[in-house]
Amino acid sequence: MNMSDQELLYTMALTIALRQQSKPQRTLLQELGSATAIYENRRDLGRMFERFSEHVAEELGKMDQLLPRCEQELDYARHHHIQILHIQDEAHYPARLAQCDDAPLLLYSLGNADLNVQRIVSVVGTRRCSERGRDLCNTLVRGIAEQCPDALIVSGLAYGIDVAAHRAALDCGLPTVGVLAHGLDEIYPRTHRSTAVEMLKRGGLLTEFMSHTPIDKPNFLQRNRIVAGMADAVVIVESPARGGSLNTARLAGDYHREVFTFPGRPTDATSEGCNLLIRRNGAMLITSASDLLTDMGWQKVVSSDEEASAPQQTTLFPDLSAEEQAMVDVLRQADGDVSMSELSSALTLPIYKITPLMLALEMKGVVKVLPGNRCHLFGK
Repeated sequence: MNMSDQELLYTMALTIALRQQSKPQRTLLQELGSATAIYENRRDLGRMFERFSEHVAEELGKMDQLLPRCEQELDYARHHHIQILHIQDEAHYPARLAQCDDAPLLLYSLGNADLNVQRIVSVVGTRRCSERGRDLCNTLVRGIAEQCPDALIVSGLAYGIDVAAHRAALDCGLPTVGVLAHGLDEIYPRTHRSTAVEMLKRGGLLTEFMSHTPIDKPNFLQRNRIVAGMADAVVIVESPARGGSLNTARLAGDYHREVFTFPGRPTDATSEGCNLLIRRNGAMLITSASDLLTDMGWQKVVSSDEEASAPQQTTLFPDLSAEEQAMVDVLRQADGDVSMSELSSALTLPIYKITPLMLALEMKGVVKVLPGNRCHLFGK
C-alpha cells in the first residue's frame, strides 16, 4: 500500500508521544485502524480506553505539538533517500517482525536490502570477542553463503562479533543489514563507517529511531528486538554471562525464533553466556553452518532411493475451507517448503491471517510447520 504523508506524520507523532511503548502504540493502531484516526480522537482517547493511564492520555493529546518535528523528519528522509516503512505496509515492512506484538510502527531504511527474503539469519555476540570467536563467525557466514547464497545476514554493526558478521557477509557476497540504535544521520561507532557505506551497496541499514537521536544505552537494548524479530534464526557466537546478546537470545525465544550458539570451554569467559544458554535449553548447540542449516530444514538431504523413485500424486485433503485449499495449492506448486512470508505474498493475505490457517491445517494433519516458520505439505 502507498502510505500517505499525513498517515506517516501522525504515526511519527504517535511514536514520539508514546516513546519506548511499542505495545500500546500497536494496540491503538489496531483498534482505531490508522494513526490519522488516533490523531483525530487524541483528546478523547483517555475516555475511549479506560486502561490507558491519565499520563498516556495526556501525552497523546499533545500529538499536534509534535508535528513540526515529524515534518522535518519526513523532509530529511526524502532528501537523503531514506525509505520509511510503516507496519501496515505489507509489501515492504519486514513480515517476520510484524508478527511480534512490540514491533516498531515505523522503520527507517537505507540501502537496497530485501527485508523479506526467504532466509534471514541474525548473527550477534560480544563486543570483546576473541580471535576464536571471529574465526567461528567467519566460518559460519562462509558456510551459509556456500549452501544458502540467497540468505540475508543481520547484526547490529557494533564492535566485535557484529561487525565481523557484516564483514564476513560482504566478503562472501551475501547481503547484510545493520540494525542501528540511533538515527541514520550518523554511524556509531564511527570506525565502522566504511563498512556501513559498503553495506549500502549490498544490503543496508535499518533503525526505528529518527535522525538526531542521541546515542543512549537503552536504545541498544531496544533495537535488539528488531535483530531478533526480523530473522528466522538467531546465532550467538560468543557472549559473556551478561550482555546484550543474551537479551537478544531471550527475545528471539519469546518470538518463537530458533536460537543457536557455539559452545566454549568452561574456562572461556567470552563463551560463558553461550554455555549457559545451552545448559538452560535457551539455544541449540551448533559447531558449523551445516548444523544450523540442517536444524532449520534449509539443507535438503535426498537418498538415492528417493532420487530414483517417481514423483507421487499428492493426496487430496478433505474438509478444507476455500482459504485452506488455496494455501495447500500454493504449497503443492512450490519448489520445496514455503515460508509464512512467501505464503502471505502468494495469497495476498497478512501474516496474522496466515498463522491461524496454518494452525488449522496442522491440526488436520495436512501440513507441518518446520523450524524457521517454513511450511511442509505432507504427501508432496
